[in-house]
Amino acid sequence: MSATRITVIPGDGIGPDIVEATVKVLDAAGCNFEYDYTDAGLAALEKYGELVPQQTLDLIAQNPATLKGPLTTPIGAGFSSINVSLRKQFNLYANVRPVLSLKGTQARYDNVDIITVRENTEGMYSGAGQIISEDGLLAEAKSIITREGAERICTFAYELARKEGRKKVTAVHKANIMKTTSGLFLKVAREVGERYPDIQSEEMIVDATCMKLVMDPSQFDVIVTTNLFGDILSDLCAGLVGGLGMAPGANIGDNSAIFEAVHGSAPDIAGQDLANPTAIILGAIQMLEYLGMGDKAALIRTAVQDTIAAGECVTKDLGGNAGTKAFTDAIIARLR
Repeated sequence: MSATRITVIPGDGIGPDIVEATVKVLDAAGCNFEYDYTDAGLAALEKYGELVPQQTLDLIAQNPATLKGPLTTPIGAGFSSINVSLRKQFNLYANVRPVLSLKGTQARYDNVDIITVRENTEGMYSGAGQIISEDGLLAEAKSIITREGAERICTFAYELARKEGRKKVTAVHKANIMKTTSGLFLKVAREVGERYPDIQSEEMIVDATCMKLVMDPSQFDVIVTTNLFGDILSDLCAGLVGGLGMAPGANIGDNSAIFEAVHGSAPDIAGQDLANPTAIILGAIQMLEYLGMGDKAALIRTAVQDTIAAGECVTKDLGGNAGTKAFTDAIIARLR
């Protein structure tokens, strides 16, 4: 059987460190991938004079999945978010961010198992209508929600819930105030929910959702929501299980998919063997599931869970003193 080709973007800051660790884990699990390495972010800007060179776009389009390290978008006029640009370029409309309590993490809860499904291309992140007056006293931006976009993401959430054996989907909105945009999203979410009588449908205002997540996260299963709310809620959920170091993310479209850690590039600890690679390893597990390699995904997940639970060789943010390489080696030892 020929090897599956995967596009790999090491990224910036700690990106190369944690991506290298993840590739080692994938290889140790016998995933039989061939890797096409390419650049984006500051690394690409230095080499090619652009944040996302054409060769990178070609490889993302060419291969069935991309594993991406964190990217840095330079601060200042003229630079758009690289992640937002990639999502638009490849119409990666579904952002899937699962969080799961793992024994051994320094988290406030031990019973969290939530998937946030975030619409990835519309809403306040559409980039439409952004203006600032000449006197600097007025700024505007448009939030755009389409029926097509809302139906697509809600259907994705219910199909994912059914596939994963989940019991409930909560549509999160602010339709009481944002009656047009959030109102349309909620209307469509209700319509889609009626097509899935086997799954409980719930709707909740976003501020109430935040409060209830903090008070009792066990009441949530799958959350589906718009772009801005999903960005905020998924980070809140990450905080429930120990922080962004435990939070992976998948960006999925009809023809392409990019898998990543949701945290930033942390340039202050780059190259120092300090970074926790758990989030991007969990992102690679999402990639394996997407590619139909559930057995390998389960193998790696068990090794990660057991390594963290043992607590003998974990990174500082997990309460230990191990570096990136030692922690990765501990995971690989359990795979073998």
